Amino acid sequence: MSFVEYGDTIKDGDTAIVFLGHESMFPVKVQHGTVTQTKYGVIRHSTDLIGKKYGSKVTCSKGGWVFILHPTPELWTMNLPHRTQILYSTDISIITMMLELKPGSIVCESGTGSGSLSHALIRTVAPTGHLYTVEFHQQRAEKAQEEFREHGVEHLVTVTNQDVCKNGFGVSNIADAVFLDIPSPWEAIGHAKSALKAEGGRICSFSPCIEQVQRTCLAMEEYGFTEINTLEILLRVYNVRTISLQIPDLGKTAEDNSSSGFDSSNPSHQGSPCANLQQGTVQFKSGVPLREVVGHTGYLTFATKS
Repeated sequence: MSFVEYGDTIKDGDTAIVFLGHESMFPVKVQHGTVTQTKYGVIRHSTDLIGKKYGSKVTCSKGGWVFILHPTPELWTMNLPHRTQILYSTDISIITMMLELKPGSIVCESGTGSGSLSHALIRTVAPTGHLYTVEFHQQRAEKAQEEFREHGVEHLVTVTNQDVCKNGFGVSNIADAVFLDIPSPWEAIGHAKSALKAEGGRICSFSPCIEQVQRTCLAMEEYGFTEINTLEILLRVYNVRTISLQIPDLGKTAEDNSSSGFDSSNPSHQGSPCANLQQGTVQFKSGVPLREVVGHTGYLTFATKS
């Protein structure tokens, strides 16, 4: 099983996604002789998972059923164990596009954190690219290295435990792109410039506070970066619902009134059925925004090495 190479059959040792619904899923490590409890009953790995095809519908012990999905970076982002605050697919998609990543690209990242962005970067640069990711916290770095090995992508990533602001990324003049998600990114801009290729490399810095953005932009200008711009991605979701509206009563036209002999000014006609017609309703599909939406996550600052 690999996050970058699709496999048809569930094998012992795989990481799979148990899908109960769009708002309910979780990862499980498939192991012979192990069982997993769900609200629909027990899933027995030996008989219900191993040897079955990914995407299969599995019936649990209580009669309910779940789907077993092959893991992807997007599904992992929604289900990974949180060691830090993570980036989600909305920001990840714009990062991979604006950094101009493709198969074969060399990318430097700091910090690794929970590995949400790391898995997406690895999938984007595979099969010939490489990710150099730096994590200051030793235990988080070790856990990330373990997950990359379990997910079959360890040959595409190098994890280093060090302070990027003091020691850099450990590579020079080879990276096509650099991504920074650290408290003081302006202190690492010089190391990022050293890691990037001679000309045209791209850099992105993610910061939740505008004061961080200001200092980072000043540092980018100082080190000669060009095309500096900052943006914020705000996602607004709409639900499609059936809406019922009353048909407005616009009254009769002058021709209709004259032809029917109806005179609205005549007191004798005030109580006539024509004056009290029941308004009908019409139903149609419409997009309705959610009552609560996700607000600010962070600012993305992009620049190019000149």
